[in-house]
Amino acid sequence: MDQDEPRGDVVAAGGAASVKKLGFFGRIALFFRQVIGELRKVVTPTRKELFKFTGVVLVFVAIMMALVYGLDTAFSWLTAQVFGVPQ
Repeated sequence: MDQDEPRGDVVAAGGAASVKKLGFFGRIALFFRQVIGELRKVVTPTRKELFKFTGVVLVFVAIMMALVYGLDTAFSWLTAQVFGVPQ
């Protein structure tokens, strides 16, 4: 696809945007500059938020474990009823 190809670094020169072709190492440097720029936007959660988020994740995981356990038990019982259990 044409839109997936990298175009290069957009550099503001005198108010007009121009496309600058970058070499291999230039693209690597651009990548690291963009990574650092994105990492600066990250907001560290407070202690209260961290405990709240952790609690939400643990409750969700517990619910999903119970759901999977329930479905596994139900399908095991159904399979035993349909095919029988050899003795």
